[in-house]
Amino acid sequence: MLEDIDQMIEWSAASVALIKKVHCSNLPYYDDFGTIRSNYLGLIKPDGALELYHGGIRAKNDKGETIIDHVDYCKYNEYIHEEVRSWTYMKFPYLVSMGTENGWYRVGPLARVNNCDYINTPLAEAERVEFKAHSGEAMVHSTLAFHWARLIETLHCAESIKTLLHDPDIMSHDLVAQGEKRYEGVGVIEAPRGTLFHHYQVNENGIVTKANLIVSTTSNNMGMNESVRQVAAEYLSGRELTEPLLNNLEVAIRAYDPCLSCATHAVGKMPLQLELIDAEGKLIDKLVKHSDGQIERKTNG
Repeated sequence: MLEDIDQMIEWSAASVALIKKVHCSNLPYYDDFGTIRSNYLGLIKPDGALELYHGGIRAKNDKGETIIDHVDYCKYNEYIHEEVRSWTYMKFPYLVSMGTENGWYRVGPLARVNNCDYINTPLAEAERVEFKAHSGEAMVHSTLAFHWARLIETLHCAESIKTLLHDPDIMSHDLVAQGEKRYEGVGVIEAPRGTLFHHYQVNENGIVTKANLIVSTTSNNMGMNESVRQVAAEYLSGRELTEPLLNNLEVAIRAYDPCLSCATHAVGKMPLQLELIDAEGKLIDKLVKHSDGQIERKTNG
């Protein structure tokens, strides 16, 4: 891996340069498409640096003002609750201090790069500074900027891999950690999609008696809904559904890299179904994109 890592870093840097070029040469489309203002949540190191594995929880609002900071993730349920709505299996997490209406937040690459004070690898940090300056305000809100932030993190990870490959603990022969058996555990990491909460209780036989997961896609649920609403308001004629509109909605959703099976706790393929309903609740038009990519128009007949 050490033989190849410098090339990986070079490729990652080239990827950041490419997405930056694509984004900045297609303004204002990239800044406005599906863009919403939101709170942001993620892990940070004790000194405020970007953290992916073991840190405290930080949340900021759309103006960059801190809501919670360096919170112990084992106490996540004191700060984050989940709202249940009748029309979906996905829940709606929110910050308790701000309530269900204003407390929803986004997670993932955009949230992490927005929230941290700096990135502790030099090439990625230089790209973060340029990324933040692009917005002209404290936070970057462009939904399509998820991709830009994602590649900055890729560069950071490539740089970190080079450092870790010289770490004596990683190169040692100690493979199993020893410790006291406990009956409850909370684990929180930054998965590529965003902050991932796992909370388990077990009995004396090691059988799980209680489990609670808040996966990244669940945390982004409200963000995806609001981005879809923004795209529909911009591109929907109100008379019929079109394949370009379907594609635009899919672009907005895919920016979040969603795993809907995880968020709904269901197994199977997830086709995209789009319905146009008038103010009286009557179905006007319906498009279905099947799992094989085929698009079918459904009619009342």
